[in-house]
Amino acid sequence: MKILVTGGAGFIGSAVVRQAIAAGHQVVNLDALTYAACLDNVAEAATSDRYAFVQADLRDRPALDAALAEHRPDAIMHLAAESHVDRSIDGPGAFIETNITGTYNLLEAARAYWTAAGRPESFRLHHISTDEVFGSLGPEGQFTEDTAYDPRSPYSASKAASDHLVRAWHETYGLPVVLTNCSNNYGPYHFPEKLIPVVILKALAGDPIPVYGAGENVRDWLYVEDHADALLTVLQRGALGRSYNIGGENEARNIDIVRTICAILDRMRPKDTPHADQITFVTDRPGHDMRYAIDPGRIREELGWRPSVTLEQGLEKTVTWYLENEPWWRALQDRQGVGTRLGQAS
Repeated sequence: MKILVTGGAGFIGSAVVRQAIAAGHQVVNLDALTYAACLDNVAEAATSDRYAFVQADLRDRPALDAALAEHRPDAIMHLAAESHVDRSIDGPGAFIETNITGTYNLLEAARAYWTAAGRPESFRLHHISTDEVFGSLGPEGQFTEDTAYDPRSPYSASKAASDHLVRAWHETYGLPVVLTNCSNNYGPYHFPEKLIPVVILKALAGDPIPVYGAGENVRDWLYVEDHADALLTVLQRGALGRSYNIGGENEARNIDIVRTICAILDRMRPKDTPHADQITFVTDRPGHDMRYAIDPGRIREELGWRPSVTLEQGLEKTVTWYLENEPWWRALQDRQGVGTRLGQAS
């Protein structure tokens, strides 16, 4: 199968690219190379003669048409998105343009390409989204595919809008689509402005480790390579028009994640005092959802997929990767906004 992956130089997209190449697929990586992208993420896959790269922006419809006409993919996996909640608070415009208008452009380009090809039954567009579109949970319950949308940030609102567009293009035009909504990802190549890499890098630098509020916010954590495996499973075997929630079955409070990472570093990179002494509680961000939790029953029962990595295993693997790949994260620390507090708009 030849797969066009949008955002294939990003965190999750690059994991999909690496796994797809390893599985024998052809991959066209279409990425605008914005601040969070890094072609080093796919350096190993890029040595394959089954890999191609196209630098293009979702906001540029002619570029999308040209990429589809040249490479003629069998499927599209749409991962390209602005995804950092704090940045969406400071600058929502980029999220509207990329996540909503960009998705519209891709849907229209895909529809034109699919129609011109005779509407082949084998073609499909897989739209990858987030559990944040469902809003915030109380102490009980889980998100299902039937949970009503209730986004609380500019980021999640823009992703919710893109989900609705994808469903509308399926219902109105018959475009063959599948959708997935995932829980929080972590693992190798995670851009160093998200919680887990921030904790690792602040701890290594001896700096205060910032924890929003009291650290009581709960997330379901999904190892990125497990997620990539799930996405390729849905692409190939998911029912058209169907959505699948993908979770790691690993709920944890933010403060517990932070303390676990500190304990791992105490073993792997010991110093005179525990790394947990660097934890500093800071003012919470506006609209910070209290709890996310996913019920992954549909993907488990229909497609036989379950995560393979526990949270403890995944955190150990992630810390080890950052310790062994310092040149990768050092090169990204000078990019705009990295290492500074964002998302404090009143």
